[in-house]
Amino acid sequence: MSKICQVTGKKMMVGNNVSHSHAKTKRRFYPNLFDKKFYLPEEDRWITLKVSAAGIRNINKNGLLNVLNGAKAKGLINKF
Repeated sequence: MSKICQVTGKKMMVGNNVSHSHAKTKRRFYPNLFDKKFYLPEEDRWITLKVSAAGIRNINKNGLLNVLNGAKAKGLINKF
């Protein structure tokens, strides 16, 4: 599975390492992802999502079902 948050859509970014002499080499910035299990009381089951720290805060603030419906509308997840 790729390193993309299933809630916010955050993914890897590309940038440069800059040394003291300002020589630049490519590097990658990865999102802060976690494999986390959430309980979905409407369906009485557990689901596992790959979410970023911002995605977890989003779920805590707006509720799991609202966030999943929004992610499905954006095309980030197919089903839950």
